[in-house]
Amino acid sequence: MELQTSTAWSRKDLLGIEELSVGEITTILDTSAAFKQVGVREIKKVPALRGKTLVNFFVEPSTRTRTSFELAAFRLSADVVNISTSTSSLTKGETLKDTAKNLEALHADIIVLRHSSAGAPKFLADRLQASVINAGDGAHEHPTQALLDAFTIREKKGRIEGLHVAIIGDILFSRVARSNIHALTKLGARVTLVGPSTLVPRTFEKLGVAVTHDIDSIIADVDVVNLLRIQHERQRKEYFPSLGEYTALFGLTKQRAENLKPDALIMHPGPINRGVEIDSDVADSGRSVILDQVTNGLAVRMAVLYLCAGVEK
Repeated sequence: MELQTSTAWSRKDLLGIEELSVGEITTILDTSAAFKQVGVREIKKVPALRGKTLVNFFVEPSTRTRTSFELAAFRLSADVVNISTSTSSLTKGETLKDTAKNLEALHADIIVLRHSSAGAPKFLADRLQASVINAGDGAHEHPTQALLDAFTIREKKGRIEGLHVAIIGDILFSRVARSNIHALTKLGARVTLVGPSTLVPRTFEKLGVAVTHDIDSIIADVDVVNLLRIQHERQRKEYFPSLGEYTALFGLTKQRAENLKPDALIMHPGPINRGVEIDSDVADSGRSVILDQVTNGLAVRMAVLYLCAGVEK
């Protein structure tokens, strides 16, 4: 497999979607399509990052994202080290900067960082020669999730421009929602945010999206439904009376799913709270591309690692 780092990509870091051009986003998606072919081969490895070392530095819990980056690095023949807060010197009072500087002194080439503080990946990127990939920073951004969502939509629908995408749920505290808004609007989709007014304030309209608090008013018109879970771990108070009421007003129940277009896609970044934001049968239905998102996440993260590592530092 012969790949060249595209001239449309010149960043050593991936910190967010907001700063990317349409050309840069498209370069990642096109490179991801090439890497997805690796996953169907008998030998699922390429030597693109042989000799490189990736550190998965996750200060917040993760299953899909951390495992996906680890597998992506293995597929690219890189060496991988996993570090969590409980096993790092952060528990002894060491600063994030000093921890990262020590990792770089050990010749880490790429640091994949998930952190509870918005801006933590940029803080490190400005101070390190190593590539820094944002795997989620607080309620700010989760760029690779948005990229894999966009990749999945483009793969299934053949395009993104002109599609109507509804993002439903806890928008206020969701880094996934913010990254998706930036990616989808830049690629020409029409985006509607749906949820209770406490979690979907109209201030989001300034990002070029529509806001509604009535899911039934738009459900029959959308081409893609992307459901988000309630981010209880980031909330400091109650934003709606009960989960039962939330499901009744905003959940994708079997009855609501019947009103979707026959070819509408149902998406969820995970983890799914079955019976809350989505009915279990709907999550497992033929229109659900939730597991396709997971599969595509591997290809997208391979592309991101390859592109960022290939930039001259």
